[in-house]
Amino acid sequence: MVTDGDLRKYGFEESEISEEFRQSKIKTGYPKPARRYRLHYEGYNISIEEPYFWTLHYLRYYGGFSRIDKITDVFAAAENSAFFGASQQRLGLQQDKVSQFLATIGKMVRELFQLVREMRILDERLSYYVDSFTASQSSESAEITLKGIWVDLVEQGAKNPASVYGMAREVQFTTLPDLFFSTHPKKQEDVDLVVEKERGQFNRKVREVLKRKLRAFLAWKEHTFEELKNRRVFTLKYLRQHFEIIRMYMTWVKPYLKNIQRMQLDQTKNDTADLIVAFESSMIEVEILAVKGKDDDKIKQCILMHYLFRTRPEMSYSQEYQRGPLHLGRVEIDFRAYAWTDKEIENYKKVKENEDFQLLGVIDGSVKAALESLGDELMRYLKEAGEEFEEKKELPKPHPKQHGPFTSVFAGFAELFTSFSARSEVKQAKKKISQTEIMKLAIARQKAEESINKVMWNTYHHFKKQHGMLNW
Repeated sequence: MVTDGDLRKYGFEESEISEEFRQSKIKTGYPKPARRYRLHYEGYNISIEEPYFWTLHYLRYYGGFSRIDKITDVFAAAENSAFFGASQQRLGLQQDKVSQFLATIGKMVRELFQLVREMRILDERLSYYVDSFTASQSSESAEITLKGIWVDLVEQGAKNPASVYGMAREVQFTTLPDLFFSTHPKKQEDVDLVVEKERGQFNRKVREVLKRKLRAFLAWKEHTFEELKNRRVFTLKYLRQHFEIIRMYMTWVKPYLKNIQRMQLDQTKNDTADLIVAFESSMIEVEILAVKGKDDDKIKQCILMHYLFRTRPEMSYSQEYQRGPLHLGRVEIDFRAYAWTDKEIENYKKVKENEDFQLLGVIDGSVKAALESLGDELMRYLKEAGEEFEEKKELPKPHPKQHGPFTSVFAGFAELFTSFSARSEVKQAKKKISQTEIMKLAIARQKAEESINKVMWNTYHHFKKQHGMLNW
């Protein structure tokens, strides 16, 4: 039930106090209405759909309410009723689908971490190649780093006797590592020319081994550079595809989550005395908000209709002398009139939807937290792959107050260089409602209340006449 704190949170006064039962006044959890009517309709074998659709069609076609929003639609059924069994069977099918989708989403989010990490490693490795091929200040250090990777990964370091370090230790080519890491030909074709420049300082055998090592390294460097570039393009496309599939599964799972939320029984009604486990009984609660008014009207005329249906069985004998339940239908209808602004209408919806679809919010939040934990790298990679995101607009920050003779002068220069839209937003934020506008709003609210009270009385009065109730 909505509390006073929930109402005050969204700008409403304390909840309405009403005599729901004789000599028993309670807080209903609704904002205080301009006027309220209440009626109970009960009869043998009446259809519980007829009172709802009668008032709905009357408000729509005779009351002139073009906008009717459904606020609440929940039900509860006794555990041994046929209605309960059929609804739980459908609910189980929806839950199985949701569990499959959520398991797939969790698995793909974990894989997304691995893809981003792989892209980070590829960018790190490619930065060495790009620097080594260009004549930048860090080209020599990048070349030395790549040679170290080649010696460690390809030649397996000092463990291999044929490697650069292995030959220096086993064959006594002690100068080979220094020559290998200090000689930097750009292409494979330049190896012989660069090495032969050192012909007078080293013997032929050392030069032959150096040529072999440099030629093998440059061939590995050129081919792995192309391989890494192609691998990065493929991984980037696969990352975007992976991200789109996660969003697709999230889109698929949301309708199932909403269906589950709507099909779940209202446990608060199951604990009431109106529902007995052994009986074929059920309770339904429906609430609609009818809004009337033009688009430019600041105050809208609103009627809040609340229905509480209950079917109570009565055991009797049929013509075949078989005992079975004969349902007695009962509906309690509450009419409440309000004169609300568009903001107040939205705030009331937020009050009623405050606890709805919590599971959907948890899933959206968990996936969002997982994606945000990847940082800006994921967004950067997705933008590079062609994904489009909305840029966040920063609000203009207020300038700190300063006192002095030149303060207004500098403020004027700052205002000149500020965009017109930003200045208008700041002025609208600082603008206060005048007393005249408050009076006009109060008069419009009073007229809307008088008008909606007449419409609600006609609806209430004609319903009683149509269904054979006492009226005047």
